Amino acid sequence: MLVQTDVLKLIEGNIILLNIIRIVSTFFQYNQCIGPDLNSYVVLCCVVLCCVETVNGTTGEGLSLSIQERKQLAEEWMCQGKDKLDHVIIHVGALSLLESQELARHAAAIGASGIAVIAPSFFKPTKKDELLGFLQKVASEAPTVPFYYYHIPALTGVKIRVEELLDGIREQIPTFQGVKFSDTDLLDLAQCINKNERERFVFLYGVDEQLLSALAIGANGAVGSTYNYLGRKTNLMLQAFAKPDLALAQKYQFLTGEFLSFVIKLGFGVAQTKAVMTFVSGIPMGPPRLPLVSASEEFIAKAKAKLESIVWPDGD
Repeated sequence: MLVQTDVLKLIEGNIILLNIIRIVSTFFQYNQCIGPDLNSYVVLCCVVLCCVETVNGTTGEGLSLSIQERKQLAEEWMCQGKDKLDHVIIHVGALSLLESQELARHAAAIGASGIAVIAPSFFKPTKKDELLGFLQKVASEAPTVPFYYYHIPALTGVKIRVEELLDGIREQIPTFQGVKFSDTDLLDLAQCINKNERERFVFLYGVDEQLLSALAIGANGAVGSTYNYLGRKTNLMLQAFAKPDLALAQKYQFLTGEFLSFVIKLGFGVAQTKAVMTFVSGIPMGPPRLPLVSASEEFIAKAKAKLESIVWPDGD
């Protein structure tokens, strides 16, 4: 259901994910977590050719949800995505180890394709062994489910290099499959890929405006919020890169960057992402949950005008 025919591979009997993966948003109304248009959202995923979804992550405001809400959303995505989505990866990271373990058990019980875990960000691990210990305790609660580490130091403040973390990680976490690498440190990413000679692990890049650079050094694909509204364009960039037609791929990357540079200057975060998703898809995403506040009408008008003004290479 994705663009390339070789998007999914089996390596050592485990699922390795390639191509682009969307981080899904969460619907809120009157501060209640709901999903009235979730089926429409799933259909949209297939239309934009992003049939692997990450649930309860950053864009989904996962850490602002209660444990019960996170379980409810995970169950609903598994239900609505059946026979439509190729894979659903559920983020189970939490500040509390016990909560993260509970979410991991739940994800396994409902048949998630994989689980991802962000580093705890209040009491932070400062050394490799501390972080690895936390991840191992979570992964062990879902011993048959592919496990991914979600590396996003700009938000967690955990700056342990992934290259260091990978040394011997399969001995500690047999289900370890790879990393969502949401950092601008391409040196660290490159060293991870260079050491991945047997291609045991997958590296999915999470800084959307730098995706082409990550692909050039060997990233397997991407996980990002912009694919909720620029998924088609990113798939066209991936197709151009694979040909290879670097000049065409660059055009798509530069235009994506042009839009993101514009909205970043206005003030751009999860709340504004939900606003863009709403006016592009027509599916009301609702407001964010406090302490985040809704995007202003001024932002929405300017972002919409900018996106509509961009002339893409495919003419759409």
